[in-house]
Amino acid sequence: MTTIGQQDNSDATSSQWRNHGVRVIPSGQLDPNTAQTPGMDRAAAINAARVGAQQIWAGTVTIHPDAKTAAHHHGALESVIYVVRGRARMRWGNQLEFVAEAGPGDFIFVPPYVPHQEINASTDEPLECVLVRSDSEAVVVNLDIEPVEAPETVHWVDPIHPHP
Repeated sequence: MTTIGQQDNSDATSSQWRNHGVRVIPSGQLDPNTAQTPGMDRAAAINAARVGAQQIWAGTVTIHPDAKTAAHHHGALESVIYVVRGRARMRWGNQLEFVAEAGPGDFIFVPPYVPHQEINASTDEPLECVLVRSDSEAVVVNLDIEPVEAPETVHWVDPIHPHP
């Protein structure tokens, strides 16, 4: 049984949730005023300033056809990239000596402090991705790295996924 006091509290909570509950950020209202890396366009959807997020940053990234970003890392943050459209070629390592590719529907995980570079593997269509990071602020540390010419291809292998 609900008492009147509990119902009043529920109404107050419901009223508070109206303005501080679920938020929908329309695609046309993403904020390009976020940390950038040459070769890509990032836009924030979810962060501390926009929605009060405390532990997550989310947005989009577009890499133009045949473009590659500058080498960079994201400090202590973990990053997840979901490929929506196009083909992503990721290079990583101290000299960007490792490479892997991902296509639509694939996820990419980038651990903290890993130097990396995103490359649009297509010469005629943009690479469009959703990006999520483990903090509400965008951290980008651009690096001056001379990449090796022939990176080593790395396949995802674990105890339940053998080498292709």
